[in-house]
Amino acid sequence: MPGTNLTREEAQQRAKLLTVDSYEIDLDLSGAQEGGTYRSVTTVRFDAAEGGAETFIDLVAPTVHEVVLNGDALDPAAVFADSRITLPGLLEGPNELRVVADCAYTNTGEGLHRFVDPVDDQAYLYTQFEVPDARRVFASFEQPDLKATFQFTVKAPSGWTVISNSPTPEPKDDVWAFEPTPRISTYITALIVGPYHSVHSVYEKNGQSVPLGIYCRPSLAQFLDSDAIFEVTRQGFEWFQEKFDYAYPFKKYDQLFVPEFNAGAMENAGAVTIRDQYVFRSKVTDAAYERRAETILHELAHMWFGDLVTMEWWNDLWLNESFATYTSVACQAYAPESRWPHSWTTFANAEKTWAYRQDQLPSTHPIMAEIRDLDDVLVNFDGITYAKGASVLKQLVAYVGMDEFFSGVQAYFKQHAYGNTRLSDLLGALEETSGRDLKTWSKKWLETAGINVLRPEIETDADGVITSFAIRQEAPALPAGAKGEPTLRPHRIAIGLYNIDDESGKLLRDDRIELDVDGELTAVPQLVGKRRPAVALLNDDDLSYAKVRLDEESLKTVTEHLGDFEASLPRALCWASAWDMTRDAELPTREYLSLVLSGIGKESDIGVVQSLHRQVKLAIDLYAAPAWRETGLAQWTEAALEHLRAAAPGSDHQLAWARAFAATARTDEQLDLLAALLDGTETIEGLVVDTELRWAFVERLAATGRFGEDEIAAEYERDKTAAGERHAATARAARPTVEAKAEAWASVVESDKLPNAVQEAVIAGFVQTDQRELLAPYTEKYFAAVKDVWESRSYEMAQQIAVGLYPALQVDQSTLDATDTWLGSAEPNAALRRLVSESRAGIERALKAQAADAAA
Repeated sequence: MPGTNLTREEAQQRAKLLTVDSYEIDLDLSGAQEGGTYRSVTTVRFDAAEGGAETFIDLVAPTVHEVVLNGDALDPAAVFADSRITLPGLLEGPNELRVVADCAYTNTGEGLHRFVDPVDDQAYLYTQFEVPDARRVFASFEQPDLKATFQFTVKAPSGWTVISNSPTPEPKDDVWAFEPTPRISTYITALIVGPYHSVHSVYEKNGQSVPLGIYCRPSLAQFLDSDAIFEVTRQGFEWFQEKFDYAYPFKKYDQLFVPEFNAGAMENAGAVTIRDQYVFRSKVTDAAYERRAETILHELAHMWFGDLVTMEWWNDLWLNESFATYTSVACQAYAPESRWPHSWTTFANAEKTWAYRQDQLPSTHPIMAEIRDLDDVLVNFDGITYAKGASVLKQLVAYVGMDEFFSGVQAYFKQHAYGNTRLSDLLGALEETSGRDLKTWSKKWLETAGINVLRPEIETDADGVITSFAIRQEAPALPAGAKGEPTLRPHRIAIGLYNIDDESGKLLRDDRIELDVDGELTAVPQLVGKRRPAVALLNDDDLSYAKVRLDEESLKTVTEHLGDFEASLPRALCWASAWDMTRDAELPTREYLSLVLSGIGKESDIGVVQSLHRQVKLAIDLYAAPAWRETGLAQWTEAALEHLRAAAPGSDHQLAWARAFAATARTDEQLDLLAALLDGTETIEGLVVDTELRWAFVERLAATGRFGEDEIAAEYERDKTAAGERHAATARAARPTVEAKAEAWASVVESDKLPNAVQEAVIAGFVQTDQRELLAPYTEKYFAAVKDVWESRSYEMAQQIAVGLYPALQVDQSTLDATDTWLGSAEPNAALRRLVSESRAGIERALKAQAADAAA
């Protein structure tokens, strides 16, 4: 039985048979405040290419009351099974289907999610349909290439607002009748329903007028900085419409900040949903605003790439996500008056690091992945689909030229508007505008897995003049279990030559060359005869996707002067290289810590600083030799406190160091300071201990046993909000007692009552890096439970548990053995096998890194 799965072969067969014209969807949500189920009535009109043929429509629903096909009533008990309704005896040409069902509200972030705000006790609804969850709300042919128009009619409680893809109508007797959408895919339809707060504006230029809306719950309205959000949105409209040469394709653009959202955001056509943690309740650093802006621009880019033109099947999901990622960062980098012109630094530091990590797992796969079914898609929203793909698009832009790239994109949009495409359609357009043959490029970059390493080979004479310069490209063996062969690829890269300026002491770029690298060894004759620089940096400006290593002389300079690069991007590239060497057991954790401590005080980019905080903590927790770990943690915590006290009052750096210190405070004196900052008996000039920072302190004090239930409950009384509920759940699960761990485990694994966001919060509290012994018994419990959890919960809920509760802190051969035993006997499906295998690879990597650190 297929369950809720759908294979590509089934989708292809259905697409050959059907052309879908329209959906009319009538939902009665008048009982949403109480929850339970709601009435869903779907009328779908479609053409069949063959008379007498049989197909099916998708539906996930507790009850189906009526199925009427071309006027004939079918017995629901006979035709509805396994999330499908069988449709026999189709007419050649037009057909009409009517399905009446009771569908269920969810608390998992899938389908129609229902949330009750503890501040006002009101229910708030929103839909999340990607990949296959429109079928949880209405009967649908759930695949991206069966586009249609969608007309929603919704009955809602009095006083509520209903938002969808089409402009919001005036309600009549609490019924909201929307006009039909353009032809779009099922997964980008949307409904957002509830007593939401809203702010409105308009984007106007050259006679074009697009209504803009921003929505959130009333309890967050005081924190909603709508002017800043509208400013980024207008920046995106300006830049994208110019670069795409295609007007925004929908009638309005709403952005809705919704609760308990599983992802960052979702590109529903004209009605983008965004996680409401992006409405900042407390002070955050500029890195958070930059990340929010990138998310806003990413979803706006999808209005063209993904919504206007959509992939035929999910094997081209990468193209949707990579294009949106690349263009959102490019907009931040190049749009006039952008607040974040250094966004490629953030990209190199965050997205690329994610991609490199994903590409070294046993689950690594080509960017253009083989997607056999929906299970494959769900686990493929990963660092390769988003970040490696975007990195490769950035390389493609360098390879063909930016003007040529966007000229091809413009032709692509015009030719395929409101249709479905394959990768070959885009590459064909780019070949025409650039004159480059992209078939070999595509085969090597998009159809192969794994990562290349680039190393400089430099020879000089006695006077320090370069006599030979070459770039050696390596294709390391793929991880055990990965499919494919190592591949040498063509790279378009820059080489930056950096020297220390005598006056400023800064590392400045004296020269730069750009070239194509291909094969095992590429000579660089342009550099022969030049004086050897202090640092020769391969892949300067981060044009290509590759792991970069420094030659011995450059590494020595960088080790002593990493913080002295004047520009932020070369610093980020060197930081990323050092982190990658640490993960690869080439640089011992204690030496990585020394490198960070020597250079982080000079690092001006707050996003890089916060990444270094996370990476150092991870390195010490997982990659340090266990016998030295406490020494490393002590060094890091003391340094964090010193930087906190030295940072400029009220600065982003001060806030970031306060959080870093709170994450790892350990001595009685350090914990006393956290408690004193909380109760106000001690202050640090400029540091505002606001709501979110208070919770960071409370969670650490709970995890170290200093705070118990009384203190956690008192803090929740101060912040009786949804966010406060999540923080309190984390703090309770973090307590270092057998009872607290058992209670947390039972609430997540043995019960399925927690909503998605609270379950995630409990898991975050349960896993504490300094509670390894307390957590050790849960290795056996995990393997005993994980398959049953996977088979009985929805994907989002099961995935949280499968990844979040894997015994990743038990870095020991016995954990590998337990994992291997389970993989060999449990017969998990492909998606669960992949997630557990990825977690296993983390243990293997940590063991190698710990051995390297011990040897140091």
